[in-house]
Amino acid sequence: MNRRAFISLLGGTVTWPIAAWAQQANRTRRIGVLMALAADDPQVPVRVAAFAQGLQQRGWTDGHNLRIDYRWAGGDPDLTHRYASELVALGADVILCSGASIMGPLQHATRTVPIVFTNVADPVSAGFVETLAKPGGNATGFMSFEYGMSGKWLELLREMAPRVARVALLRNPANPAAGGQLGAIQAAAAPLGIELSPVGVRDAGEIERVLTAFARSANGGLIVTGSPLSISLRELIIALAARHRLPAVYPNRFFVIGGGLISYAPEPIDQFRRAAGYVDRILKGEKPADLPVQAPTKYELVINMKTAKVLGLAVPDAVLARADEVIE
Repeated sequence: MNRRAFISLLGGTVTWPIAAWAQQANRTRRIGVLMALAADDPQVPVRVAAFAQGLQQRGWTDGHNLRIDYRWAGGDPDLTHRYASELVALGADVILCSGASIMGPLQHATRTVPIVFTNVADPVSAGFVETLAKPGGNATGFMSFEYGMSGKWLELLREMAPRVARVALLRNPANPAAGGQLGAIQAAAAPLGIELSPVGVRDAGEIERVLTAFARSANGGLIVTGSPLSISLRELIIALAARHRLPAVYPNRFFVIGGGLISYAPEPIDQFRRAAGYVDRILKGEKPADLPVQAPTKYELVINMKTAKVLGLAVPDAVLARADEVIE
């Protein structure tokens, strides 16, 4: 081989990876989004807007250098599995999801496509990541809360309704966070002298039967834990609590906007903005295995004064002083 041919060959080996990298960086990237909410849920546009805003701030625009495929499962397990497989088959560069009920089917569908999750309570115990500091696999994201926070729900309920002596804990046993939540709430119930009744429910009819039976005795209250089921059936749960005059604590602000009494929870929309940052970093070459799972940075207390008045409750000044939002 002569010198000129050798130099040409060497130049090709150097410039080809650079050209290939530039082509990869300039191509339209693809993001899959899979949520437990129904497509017509009022929370959908709020979450989509927060995520899109976070991406735009980092130079990504849907329809320009990015394509986003949305799927809304509406709490249906069969649809969740189907959509998880669809998004993987579409060739997503990264998938955003929300909740443990979505995360499980997604990891069943792929162990290679990067996943960024939001609103997952205990990703380590659920097996989604190895540790919070070093996730180690194809997923990372944002925890919905720490278990100790669940005990605050019971404390708030007693502050709002001092006569409450019995509390129904509405939960979905299939939720990976259910056990940890129950333990934290049981630990808070004993010193308060509250009789806790954990109730596992799986459909609307069961929720109605359980709450109707529970409300037949006096001095009852209600704690609703977060799950795709409780979110999709929140109008029914709020209506039943009002019908049976049960003071209730909820896991998200939008329950209180819809007429619930009080909520204490991380600000959920903030997680979608922060998730955009992780998606950006993955699209630029970082691996989920190296991005630590982050805890919530902001919790919010929301009170519906109209509901408190209907229930005959005088909201303590100490609770009002701590509230982030008071709905009149």
